[in-house]
Amino acid sequence: MSDYEFIDHSYDVVVIGAGGAGLRATFGLAEAGFNTACVTKVFPTRSHTVAAQGGISAALGNMGEDDWRWHMYDTVKGSDWLGDQDAIEYMCKEAPDAVIELEHYGVPFSRTEDGKIYQRPFGGMTTRFGEGTAQRTCAAADRTGHAMLHTLYQQSLKHDAEFYIEYFAVDLIMEDGACRGVVAIDLATGRLHRFRSHQVILATGGYGRSYFSCTSAHTCTGDGSAMVLRAGLPVQDMEFVQFHPTGIYGAGCLITEGVRGEGGYLTNADGERFMERYAPNAKDLASRDVVSRSMTIEIREGRGVGADKDHIHLHLEHLGPEVIEERLPGIAESARIFAGVDVTREPIPVLPTVHYNMGGIPANFNGQVVTKKDGDPESVVPGLMAVGEAACVSVHGANRLGSNSLLDLVVFGRAAAHFCAAEMTPSARHKPLAADAGQNSVARIDKLRNADGSRSTSEIRLEMQKVMQGHAAVFRTGESLDEGVELLRQTFGSFEDVRVADRSLIWNTDLVETMELENLLLNAAATIESAANRLESRGAHAREDYPERDDENWMKHTLAWVDDQGKVDFDYRPVHQETLTDEVDYVEPKARVY
Repeated sequence: MSDYEFIDHSYDVVVIGAGGAGLRATFGLAEAGFNTACVTKVFPTRSHTVAAQGGISAALGNMGEDDWRWHMYDTVKGSDWLGDQDAIEYMCKEAPDAVIELEHYGVPFSRTEDGKIYQRPFGGMTTRFGEGTAQRTCAAADRTGHAMLHTLYQQSLKHDAEFYIEYFAVDLIMEDGACRGVVAIDLATGRLHRFRSHQVILATGGYGRSYFSCTSAHTCTGDGSAMVLRAGLPVQDMEFVQFHPTGIYGAGCLITEGVRGEGGYLTNADGERFMERYAPNAKDLASRDVVSRSMTIEIREGRGVGADKDHIHLHLEHLGPEVIEERLPGIAESARIFAGVDVTREPIPVLPTVHYNMGGIPANFNGQVVTKKDGDPESVVPGLMAVGEAACVSVHGANRLGSNSLLDLVVFGRAAAHFCAAEMTPSARHKPLAADAGQNSVARIDKLRNADGSRSTSEIRLEMQKVMQGHAAVFRTGESLDEGVELLRQTFGSFEDVRVADRSLIWNTDLVETMELENLLLNAAATIESAANRLESRGAHAREDYPERDDENWMKHTLAWVDDQGKVDFDYRPVHQETLTDEVDYVEPKARVY
């Protein structure tokens, strides 16, 4: 028997990834009667959604007035007008139903005294189109992602979805521009599996691990977007990388925005609550790009705390032990473990760290992957869908608002299941795959498994991460980006000289990490070259040499194609400035004032 003989499977739909978006799609499809497989490289409840802390946004109005139109306004404004307004309208309008569904499925939300879902304020969330502060973020203490993920996995099992756990998806199977399935490797045995399906839904998460300091799990290696790039399709808006203001200094571990939503605040070396200078209205609850840049300016200008003046203090000791124990127990534990801090007595040392990728696989609000073909920027790729952080719908535009990420996962995972239910018939017949389907994956795996160069995977990965951290971070200049592009091209080229020590196929973590590095390099190249290409500042993309937003020239989505040599080509898609219905007005671009 060949080392690379395929084991074949046929399903109506195959979902790649078992985070919030993947599981919401999986159980929605199974519930609708589709023969559904979920392929995941980690056990579902270990997916990165488990780390989401603060909550999920929805205009429920449980703790003060709210309206989905206000939510939409905030999201469009937060996106710095790069978000697609039809998709944003869909997400904000569907949010209350999607969250109440989660409650009915069993998510144990925190409660108000009268038994309603508890909601806390988050950055950039307002009432009456910017007049007041909205309490819009539905929370399960500070472990909302954990609660959601377990509930969604249980619902998937209840509806008899099939799981292929610890299987690593390698490549899409494409025929004549359509997706026919996916190739995956069973990590435990090393056997290759070929999944044939009418739809493949990519829910593989972000690529935070292309940076040196990030809140992402080590599994966040951009596998889905890399598979799309290898299939000759583009990724979108990769220059927009969100830095979360409050990662634990030295560890990168996330401290949720919910801390500031509960009344926590930031100070510099002088003990000054400096956010009042940068955002006099929103203060510590300004959007994440604003807070991250403000912290970075304080540190650059010598007002950072600590011996090296290289971080900032986050205070929650004034909240009292009772509030911390009830609403932020996980944060108290993380601060104790990773910073050696008792949050009831002393501040947490924090620093902006890579947290979220606004860019990803271009998709519409049904979840269908789109590309620019024959001049049509909305051309649908048959058989391929993308949801969650892996996708760029684009509801977050240039900057995501806190607690819109869990909403994005649930609403669009649900939308993908609804679309399949409306457009597909369960158990429809499959066309046979081409005789050589998946052989490109075999060639890649065999080449890497037997790679005998002079550079280790970890050496190349660290070099890539330092280039990205140093040249495509919170503040960017043309000079630093151009230097970073050249350095990353060299790093990308050195991957040809990689060395894999383990020649086996059974639990070959050396091989898997090398394949993940290949994925990260593709994502990193798209990110840094897209950043060098966009000559303006917008949202999380802050160019010191182009400090103003330029709506005349850059109100458009970047499309980037990356070949296997790391060469990047660009084109553009228009931002959807029209809304889905006449229930809400188009939100006119204007200067952002906090």
